[in-house]
Amino acid sequence: MKGCGPVWIEGNKWRFTVWSPELTTMSLHIVAPSQATYPMQKDDEGYFTVDCDDVSGDTCYFFQPDDDEDVPDPASHFQPNGVHGCSAVVDHRGFKWHDAAWRGRPLRDLIIYELHVGTFTKAGTFEAIIQRLDDLVDLGINAIEIMPVAQFPGKRNWGYDGVFPYAAQNSYGGPVGLQKLVDACHRKGIVVILDVVYNHMGPEGNYFNKFGPFFTSAYHVPWGDAINFDQRWADGVREYFLSNIEHWIVNYHIDGLRLDAIHTIFDSSANHILGMFNRRASELRDRVGRNVFLIAESDLNDPRVLTDYKFDAQWLDDFHHALYVLVHPEAKKQYEDFGSTYHLAKAFKDGFVSTGGFVKFRKRKYGASSAGISGDRFVVFIQNHDQVGNQVLGERLSSLVGTKELMLSAAALILSPYVPMLFMGEEYAEDAPFMYFVDHSDKELITAVREGRKKEFAHMGEHEPKDAQAESTFLESKLRWDTRRDGDHGKILQWYKELIKLRRTLPLFDKRSIHVSVIAPRCISILHEEGICIFFNFSSVEVNYSFEEGKWEEIFASERSGSGKIKPVSVAVYTTL
Repeated sequence: MKGCGPVWIEGNKWRFTVWSPELTTMSLHIVAPSQATYPMQKDDEGYFTVDCDDVSGDTCYFFQPDDDEDVPDPASHFQPNGVHGCSAVVDHRGFKWHDAAWRGRPLRDLIIYELHVGTFTKAGTFEAIIQRLDDLVDLGINAIEIMPVAQFPGKRNWGYDGVFPYAAQNSYGGPVGLQKLVDACHRKGIVVILDVVYNHMGPEGNYFNKFGPFFTSAYHVPWGDAINFDQRWADGVREYFLSNIEHWIVNYHIDGLRLDAIHTIFDSSANHILGMFNRRASELRDRVGRNVFLIAESDLNDPRVLTDYKFDAQWLDDFHHALYVLVHPEAKKQYEDFGSTYHLAKAFKDGFVSTGGFVKFRKRKYGASSAGISGDRFVVFIQNHDQVGNQVLGERLSSLVGTKELMLSAAALILSPYVPMLFMGEEYAEDAPFMYFVDHSDKELITAVREGRKKEFAHMGEHEPKDAQAESTFLESKLRWDTRRDGDHGKILQWYKELIKLRRTLPLFDKRSIHVSVIAPRCISILHEEGICIFFNFSSVEVNYSFEEGKWEEIFASERSGSGKIKPVSVAVYTTL
């Protein structure tokens, strides 16, 4: 992994490497436990290196580009004092793993649980999550997806403002804390997926331009400069991110990575970086001897993400939009191209709903069909960090609809022919919002974030978003675990447990072997070739139905109603006798 932080050679000897192809000189400045400065040698690829013979576990350092001011290592493995402080040597060999027998799980078997480290528990650390793993196992969860943990400014952030892609966040517990969490998960049979950001870097603590052409103005992304994957000197940038995949999988035993917004990763090269990411992951799968996979978030509705670039799976936003508007009709304002029962029927059967027709939101024709792609290559959800956090006040679905609607939407999620993902707290109808929050030190940046959020939601009505910089916004977003068994919270929790148990007892769902019909306004039937029929009634009236042939038995329902009828806002599951 060339250029990815200090590498142990032997004894106390370590090699320090940094990529800076356009600079002429570079020095390593060790600042602890004692002071020393070492000139570095440059090779033909633009990498500066130096070997040091007296490096200990508490060694901290900076680089000095062109022998100027101290700058943290862009491939630092740990930033103990934050984004502006020194980088620290991390000896990953020192952690004692207990997961030698762990081989992972196939994607098709996963029930994923997305969580944010800082708000998942009161302590907001990696190790604090360990105390809740038994609750997740009891629920039926066998995979967690952790929002980005690459070092970001301050102590609180969603993680998408990270500026040190190799460094586990110091306020969460740093490298050892993350290793302890992954080790504990594997011992309990839980897959660990990590959200990574390869499309941009945050603004504060971003020192990449001090070293080399990591960014390009050839393309535009919403959050700043685009990453340089295809312009001059792009080879070093490409290797930096390819090595990052290896870093998380080898040093932290991460099972899978979810790549944020790949539609903003631009590359005109013949050998596209997205394909290279997946080839590197495939190589690592053989090397580490366990299942390793990459999941894409893409806004393109393009099946080539799976067929050409070879991602193992991708998020399916259309499923969320189609289902969300049916249970919460007011959301039609946000998702103007959705609202018909036929949209959800298409999402169940084909995957993408927008498949080449004109889309009002985008003012153009958009998407292509994913009908022939297996369902286990799509991740679906009714809530996630974006869909909740980008509401004006961070409202969860539980604050917008009733218990029946929550139960029905949960059933549509868990009994879908896709890989289901819950957002933390969803399983017990958490009341706390999940709002956008930051902890910047740059006053101008703080003002820009505040004004940007107000502008973003100006068209949404009378409410303004909470101040993202205020610590109270972060604290209000923490889960309230003590409510999870009270009243309707406990009812929803039990419902999710029953749904997950049911999913595991029924034959493996495959969207290519199901028949989906709209049998009444706002009512869908899904007939599986394996002899299963599921009815989802989103209407406020009872719906009559009949089977064409055979004898069927109701085995599961949110409301029992007897043969031939489906109660309003309910689900019923039948199997052949």
